[in-house]
Amino acid sequence: MLRSKLNDALKHSVKNKDKIAVSTLRLILAALKDRDIAHRTVDADDDGVGEPEILKLLQAMIKQRKDSIDAYLKGGRKDLADNEAEEIEVIKRFLPEQMSTKEVSDAVEDVISKTGAKSIKDMGAVMGVLRTDYSGRMDFGSASSLVKEKLS
Repeated sequence: MLRSKLNDALKHSVKNKDKIAVSTLRLILAALKDRDIAHRTVDADDDGVGEPEILKLLQAMIKQRKDSIDAYLKGGRKDLADNEAEEIEVIKRFLPEQMSTKEVSDAVEDVISKTGAKSIKDMGAVMGVLRTDYSGRMDFGSASSLVKEKLS
């Protein structure tokens, strides 16, 4: 379903001559095709990667662009930083609604109690459950910070 949304959005963006959306969607679809090819050689099926993997890909692309924005701003290239920010907005259209800070905090506390995590050594187990249960909806960078804070 997400795969077809991406293709439909590309067609729509081409018709509307939205250059940023077209280039961003082409990058997403190319990265998705790369993942499909890698998946096919590992698992020997033609279905390609599933929705959770696509969501991970989109989140990774957003993280890359945030890192680029920081680098561009440090280098005094606001124009390039603005372009990256526009690409982030295009990518965000395909992610589920992100959890609020309070919802992330509540989810972290819930998973810590469910897994019985007591120390920082249990962080991997907690993060694993969070990634499984909240894929695509949670900023795992902030969740990781919260888990460290609560387990320290």
